[in-house]
Amino acid sequence: MPRGIAQIPPPESPSRDIQSSGKLTVCLRWSAQGLLAALIVLLVTGCHHKVQQAYQPPPPPPHRSGSTATARNTPPPTRTYPNEATGKPTLVETGMASWYGTGKRAADGSVFDKNALTAAHKTLPMGTTIRVTNLANNESVVVRITDRGPFVNGRVLDLSEGAAKQIDLYRMGVAKVRIEAFAHPSASPTGKWVVQTGAFKSESDAIHLKSALIKRFAGSRVTEFPSSTGYWVRIDPPHYDHTQAEAILRWIGKPGPTAQPYLVRVD
Repeated sequence: MPRGIAQIPPPESPSRDIQSSGKLTVCLRWSAQGLLAALIVLLVTGCHHKVQQAYQPPPPPPHRSGSTATARNTPPPTRTYPNEATGKPTLVETGMASWYGTGKRAADGSVFDKNALTAAHKTLPMGTTIRVTNLANNESVVVRITDRGPFVNGRVLDLSEGAAKQIDLYRMGVAKVRIEAFAHPSASPTGKWVVQTGAFKSESDAIHLKSALIKRFAGSRVTEFPSSTGYWVRIDPPHYDHTQAEAILRWIGKPGPTAQPYLVRVD
């Protein structure tokens, strides 16, 4: 080629342009697919997180110490039950009470039911209605006297197991109570009175006292009998007279370190 004439470069090969364009299209296509895949992953992850939050249980309510202290300091309301005693009580007595849940027959001849609302008292007439209030929590229950006792020094009443549970005395075992007794229309105004003393650990001690009582109180019926707590002696004065029973009680005194005499009404 002669000098002085410019050389014009040949045009680029059309196949090379097509190849470059194809590579760009493939790259764009893969980028779009990757972006779509990443978006799907984000959407799935986000939905899964939301599902977990939807079923997450709510937190417990905050503890309020003030309300708990107030509840403890506020005495519970007095409970009332069917056949609630009304009117003015004929006797009000305060002392220690316990409960018992065993026995075949009560002193009034009825079958003992530990779940019935009954009680044992030494001097109240059989069938007397009493309201018993646990002074530790101010809860009350109305029961009937069907049995005699308790023959434990320092106690004035034995509740049935069912009655004790009504005023939370069952769990406590022994508690100070207030007894309000209401007149029983069928009860004898004079009553039938005896003296019971025990419990002796030795049977010979009980027999010795029985012999002394028979000699001193002619006409009285004296019996000696065993129990789960020891040996007991019971003296029935003539005609179950209250004055004579009190005289016997004073004469006996305290016959032994574990023996205690009690004035008991049997009707």
